[in-house]
Amino acid sequence: MMLGVLGLTVFLGEHMRAQQGPNSDSSTTVARPRKPGANGSAPAPEPDQATIPSKFGKPKDSTIPEGVPTFRSDAITVTVDTAVLDNKGHFIPNIPKQNFRILEDSVPQQMAGFSLGEAPMTVCMLVEFSNRFQSFYSRAWFQTLTAAYGFVQTLKPEDYVAVIAYDLRPEILSDFTTDRQQTAEAMSRLRIAGFSESSLFDALTETAQRMQDIEGRKAIVLIASGIDTLSKLTFDKARRALQDAGVPVYTIGLMQSLREMADASGAMGTMERLDFIQADNEMRTFATETGGMSYFPRFDAEFPGIFQSIEQTLRSDYVLTYNPSNQARDGKVRRIKVQLINPETNEPVRINDDKGKAIKYKIVAKTGYTAPREVE
Repeated sequence: MMLGVLGLTVFLGEHMRAQQGPNSDSSTTVARPRKPGANGSAPAPEPDQATIPSKFGKPKDSTIPEGVPTFRSDAITVTVDTAVLDNKGHFIPNIPKQNFRILEDSVPQQMAGFSLGEAPMTVCMLVEFSNRFQSFYSRAWFQTLTAAYGFVQTLKPEDYVAVIAYDLRPEILSDFTTDRQQTAEAMSRLRIAGFSESSLFDALTETAQRMQDIEGRKAIVLIASGIDTLSKLTFDKARRALQDAGVPVYTIGLMQSLREMADASGAMGTMERLDFIQADNEMRTFATETGGMSYFPRFDAEFPGIFQSIEQTLRSDYVLTYNPSNQARDGKVRRIKVQLINPETNEPVRINDDKGKAIKYKIVAKTGYTAPREVE
């Protein structure tokens, strides 16, 4: 439900000073993989280039020569980026491969690959910037800019970042780049909010779908209130689309302390309170089901720790791969669960700190994927 004039906005004394928003180009796309050759076409082969002779020639029948290795090009392979974090959100290293177990629909899977990755990140920062909350010089406006600028400053020179702002619809302020000047110019456009509507579900799923073919460590950092007012997609359809895309979403919920102040003073109605609670739950769901994490800071001083946690999780992951025992191409959702177990006792692994005391830990990994369908 929209916040009324006498609601949260009046309590905070935030007045809109301008209505003009950034121009939006709906034809802009996010970092699709470029095709080789000029104009996006494949380069023509050189006419004088000799063909590579085949050792076996063209077979007269379907018999494969003895001793030649064969491979299934249509086998399903699943990659699960997994982070093991302590109760302070720090990455726990040096966990052996044999302690990891992957369950797909409660069936243990044979792990095909295991590695510890640390690589540059490809991050899209998706920022809610609407006149509902981010009106010029409001407290929510300052918090949004603090979070956005703060996260960009934590990136390393080799990291790729794109900046997208959304209200009525998303607008790409800068595409994926390592040029921090382009990123700074994009951030400078976060000044005057446009419309008062927020199409969170549409903006988030559209961004994830355009990022799904990007290789390497990738993630969406969503900085938003979580309120959606005008998306074409429902929450359930957005969940399914995000699971299919397989891009981790890290959510940062805005205005936590402001909401508490408004609630305590009676400036926030019951329906408005329920709207925010629902928004927080939806952001938690997006993060959990995609293998990301959710944060709800009450104070700006919490942002550096949040950014450090996101960076550690993205840069330092256990990369697990397996070929599912269920190779059916039925388009159904498969549930994934990653566990840490002692292979000898089949009991959960105990992790101790430097003093030998057991510490609580949590495993961050995507919770499922959608199996492909047969090509007809």
